[in-house]
Amino acid sequence: MSASFSESFRRMFGHRLAWPVVTLLLLLAVNAAFNPSFLHLEWRDGHLYGSLIDILNRAAPLVLVSLGMTLVIATRGIDISVGAVVAIAAAIAAWMIGGSLVVANGAAAEVSRFPMWLAILAALGAAAACGLWNGLLVARVGMQPIIATLILMVAGRGIAQLITGGQIITIYYSPFFFIGSGYLFGLPFSVYIAALVLAIVYFGITRSALGLFIQAVGINPGAARVAGVRARRVIVGAYMFCGFCAGVAGLLISSNVKSADGNNAGQLLELDAILAVTLGGTALTGGRFSLIGSVIGALIIQTLTYAIYSLGVPPEINLVVKAAVVFAVMLLQSAEFRASMRTLVQRPVRGEVKP
Repeated sequence: MSASFSESFRRMFGHRLAWPVVTLLLLLAVNAAFNPSFLHLEWRDGHLYGSLIDILNRAAPLVLVSLGMTLVIATRGIDISVGAVVAIAAAIAAWMIGGSLVVANGAAAEVSRFPMWLAILAALGAAAACGLWNGLLVARVGMQPIIATLILMVAGRGIAQLITGGQIITIYYSPFFFIGSGYLFGLPFSVYIAALVLAIVYFGITRSALGLFIQAVGINPGAARVAGVRARRVIVGAYMFCGFCAGVAGLLISSNVKSADGNNAGQLLELDAILAVTLGGTALTGGRFSLIGSVIGALIIQTLTYAIYSLGVPPEINLVVKAAVVFAVMLLQSAEFRASMRTLVQRPVRGEVKP
């Protein structure tokens, strides 16, 4: 019976999502211990209020960027330009929508500079084009992924600031606010957007050969090409999807804060996305990836951020705390580290006579 329980325990914690789930639960428990109202949910004004809802709402942009980053990393790539792409998409949407209050026939009406649907399409199209640019540099030109995306990381901020004129563009068009701060059936609308993107890419990967193609390219691009996989198209498609996800995140962020800041929008979001993906069990060497794991990793990052601020940790050390937690989780996920710990524990003490 004891052996059976031990085997079940080993299998459960041997799963690559076990430690991320345990980490998320521990962070939730810590928040609940120091904040008695943390788990409290309240129905007010037609939707749910509470810390958990706030975490889900604020985690949605990071979840989206992490999903795109997952496919890029699975192909042995990296995209450190997603923060700049977020800023570009937000700047385009804010500039095209703008918004003003017009009084006609005694009634006030909000008017946008361009139709909102056109602004959204333009922002998403520009974000996907940024991903296409990165993908072509990597797959066609042959640049190293970190160098190719570093170019857009630097230039993208400049492009976003050119669009905004170096100023913060404020949006005065309330229909646009629903995307990032509206509610549907009691939950934030941003959560539905993130869930929809996750569902589409998850079923696209699991119900078709796309997932196998991505794994093949990540494990051995040369062998994948010999086997008939169009590796370059897969890589370009992964970067385009990553750019698209960053564009959606830019819409959520600009809609939520009702403005666009070319200099600060999406700042350091690429680092949080990489952390979320690695926390979720995706291998930086390519091939092995987990979309669900990346979502859990994004929730860990956002829950940890919430805990740091709610516990009153000084802002100057919050990044150190975040890095320490991520470091600990990555050690626990390492099979080599766990094996070395077991060997250390089981090693006989000096002078001990083994029976």
